[in-house]
Amino acid sequence: MAQFLRVLVGLALLPACWAFARSLVHGVMVAAGGAAFSVEAISLLAGMAAFALCWATISHPVRMYVLGHELTHALWGLLFGARPSDVRVSESGGSVKLTKSNMLITLAPYFFPFYTFVVIIAALVTFAFLRPLPFLPLWMFLIGFTWAFHLLFTLETLTQRQPDVKLYGRIFSWAFIFLVNVALVLIWLAATTPLTFAQLGGILVERVFSAYIAVGLFAWRGCLWLWKLCTGR
Repeated sequence: MAQFLRVLVGLALLPACWAFARSLVHGVMVAAGGAAFSVEAISLLAGMAAFALCWATISHPVRMYVLGHELTHALWGLLFGARPSDVRVSESGGSVKLTKSNMLITLAPYFFPFYTFVVIIAALVTFAFLRPLPFLPLWMFLIGFTWAFHLLFTLETLTQRQPDVKLYGRIFSWAFIFLVNVALVLIWLAATTPLTFAQLGGILVERVFSAYIAVGLFAWRGCLWLWKLCTGR
């Protein structure tokens, strides 16, 4: 029964996924059509492009990804009061033992960019001692580099059989993972480009509302068609 409900929730999230995808395209167009990008924004994009180039030209650092994947489970487990232990990492996969689990702990590695989090923590620690934060474009480059690491590995792993994803159902898990990842990209886009958070909020509300209205109208017309088909009216 729980799995069936997750399928229903996953299907209900699909219009939101479409709306978020449209919002991302719109957000990029608004950002690109505004004032010139800041040095920090360019550095972020350069970092993402640099890792994409590495991804396309050299062997993938699978063990490093697996380590980050298992440490993400452990970190989110700690946040929810679980005790992690026995972290194992290899080229073929990894594991970590936790005294408790939930949906966020299980799916965290697919939406939480662990190494980006490490870079941000390092930047905050540096900022605590050195103000203003030195070499800000370099920090943004590292954020972009590690974020692209997360996004590309997530896309690759989701094409494989993942017990984490299977546990909560592919439809629900994929929809949830997609929404959180796109939301994080949109937030960073608003934080580092001419796109404002007010504009972003307006875009999201309009796109989500229109997506569900369109689904509702389609469902209503489908019901009317079935009614006429069954009653002959």
